[in-house]
Amino acid sequence: MAKRKSSGGWGESVKTILYAGLIAIGIRTIAFEPFNIPSGSMIPTLLVGDYLFVSKYSYGYSRYSAPFGPNLFSGRVFGSLPKRGDVAVFKLPRDPSQDYIKRIIGLPGDRISVRGGVLQVNGEAVRRERLGPYVVEGDGPRMTVQLYRESLPGGRIHQIIEYSDTQPNDNTQDYVVPANHVFAMGDNRDNSQDSRFLDAVGFIPVDNLVGRAEFIFFSVDGSAAWWEVWGWPFAIRWTRLFSGVR
Repeated sequence: MAKRKSSGGWGESVKTILYAGLIAIGIRTIAFEPFNIPSGSMIPTLLVGDYLFVSKYSYGYSRYSAPFGPNLFSGRVFGSLPKRGDVAVFKLPRDPSQDYIKRIIGLPGDRISVRGGVLQVNGEAVRRERLGPYVVEGDGPRMTVQLYRESLPGGRIHQIIEYSDTQPNDNTQDYVVPANHVFAMGDNRDNSQDSRFLDAVGFIPVDNLVGRAEFIFFSVDGSAAWWEVWGWPFAIRWTRLFSGVR
């Protein structure tokens, strides 16, 4: 009797683990997926060491909504285009095993360029208001750059940083966004590999969109190693926890 009870207990434990795994996969596929920020291309909006949730339902579902991106179907189910200004995760077109996160700047049919550091959308300069100096930390050498408030067509307002307006990518060609594609840029305009680099990122197929960044649930500044337990409370960026991504 004792053995049968023990065996039943193990069986229930295994089933519980399997059910929990299936529920987690389901939530990750149709609702929310966690991502972390490993680079500074989205400073000041996202910092290295931020952990955030991405909503998978925002743009509908494609093969890349499921873990490992199985080639089960093409196109999107319940699909919709992102809004200009959304911060979105997408699969890199030339290597879908890599996840990128950038801000959606151009929608299908838009004409995008940069002139003297100022973003141009459909021939109109985007309003850019200088806010003052900004210190970049946690992404290479500490540097002081310029912080701006940028107002996109449609009313979306966010912040960007610029090292200067004379960097190589501060003057670009005109990009015309093809049908079923979007154009994305990092908020760290002079330190972001994005759609301006056609050989590296280029136009992003709508099918490659994974989801929209919603909120930061954890953030660390990297000042404490995993074994430095005493330093953990001081490494957490408490003010960033549960803040929305704009």
